[in-house]
Amino acid sequence: MPSIADEIVISGISARLPESDNLWEFKEHLFNGHDMVTADDRRWPMGLHGLPTRNGKLKDLSKFDATFFGVHAKQAHSMDPQLRMLLELTYEAIVDAGVNPQSLRGSNTGVYIGVSTSESEEAFTSDPDSITGYALTGCCRAMFPNRISFAFDFKGQSFAIDTACSSSSLALDQAMSALRAGLCDAAIVGGTNLCLKPTTSLQFHRLGMLSAEGKCKAFDSTGAGYVRSEAATVLFLQRSTAAKRIYATVVHSKSNTDGNKQEGVTYPSGEIQEKLLREVYNEAKINPSEVVYVEAHGTGTKVGDPEEVNAITRVFCNNRTTPLLIGSVKSNMGHSEPASGLCSIAKVIIAMESGEIPANLHFKDPNPEISGLQDGKLKVVSENTPWNGGLVGVNSFGFGGANVHVILRSYPKPKPTPLIEGLKIFAHSGRTEEAVDVTLKCMEETKDQDLHELMADLINNPQAGHYYRGYTLLNGETVREIQ
Repeated sequence: MPSIADEIVISGISARLPESDNLWEFKEHLFNGHDMVTADDRRWPMGLHGLPTRNGKLKDLSKFDATFFGVHAKQAHSMDPQLRMLLELTYEAIVDAGVNPQSLRGSNTGVYIGVSTSESEEAFTSDPDSITGYALTGCCRAMFPNRISFAFDFKGQSFAIDTACSSSSLALDQAMSALRAGLCDAAIVGGTNLCLKPTTSLQFHRLGMLSAEGKCKAFDSTGAGYVRSEAATVLFLQRSTAAKRIYATVVHSKSNTDGNKQEGVTYPSGEIQEKLLREVYNEAKINPSEVVYVEAHGTGTKVGDPEEVNAITRVFCNNRTTPLLIGSVKSNMGHSEPASGLCSIAKVIIAMESGEIPANLHFKDPNPEISGLQDGKLKVVSENTPWNGGLVGVNSFGFGGANVHVILRSYPKPKPTPLIEGLKIFAHSGRTEEAVDVTLKCMEETKDQDLHELMADLINNPQAGHYYRGYTLLNGETVREIQ
């Protein structure tokens, strides 16, 4: 394993999640026990073709600052909303890390995007007489990472990954491999999913994969399918020595594939998942009993949950003095398929930052097919649960048999520095007043110790070439806007 100096860390994160324009809103929904899966006609009429009426949806897909990202108007109008969001989220994740995106131009930064489908191209090309060709460059999945590399002038590897529901987790695994091999110096890792047309959902429905209730009842005896959901999440990975902010250390990651199974290609293999778990912790030289919490794939399906969680029990629950805590964010927001792995990591980061694991929803009666829930070796986090951080496993598997496991370690927060004495300028740029207003509002509500650390670190940092349209004065815990 690499030395501490070579550790890979998550230094920035940004997301659009169901009913949540950012991670802060997502956190509020999680800790308030809100079900982010809704029944409405924002995508198609409820009950169309007998589909479940509930799914997870993003708030607004209509806005995009094409000029800011150097995208021609004709291209922007024929660009998949997933790609538009990924461009925005890449910028936001880098800024969240305390880095000016301009400083990364020309750098050896890799881009790894988990994505399975683009449902926009069909709409953009429905009329042959109006086809311009821009839908090809705006919706081709190869363009998702390549357009990011182009817009930000990144010179590292840049490719899309599709392993269905484990796509974004495998994107992270590939980024980790590249960083450790010296193929890139930093990495953008993203995952995205939109449910824009009913035909994709109808196929899952006809295969018997969807919950008639529209709920992911992970680990529950009544779990009988999953509910589809939308999401887009981007992580910024750096070596620890270069990072100004650290959310978590990515200790290790590994993937494998089920191979041939008598039950069929979509049937998950607990045996092969168990093999992966044993290998990844052996390579990391970590005893699985040291892991405090596992964020499981946990879709709430009759076969998937027992296969996965029984494998987890066999690996993690030997010689434990307390039950292993498990959960699945899909119970809160639905299953975002290729984006789901990074949504799990977003939840884990929120738990690490808050010192509290958000509660699972829709868990009442333990699934009798999961032995660890019957004998007390496992405990589902069914209420907001304080914890002290530590090692966390994040599990993902795709319906084609691609399995991924990621080990995260919480980063110990430094002792709080004394509050900044006197008035200090906090400068933030935005291309619209609304953009600046949103940032100032978040500033007013944050108690982010990392922000104070960054303020102290950047107090003498020259800001030439950065254009500001809004600023605040930071005086201790008080944030005031200057008109």
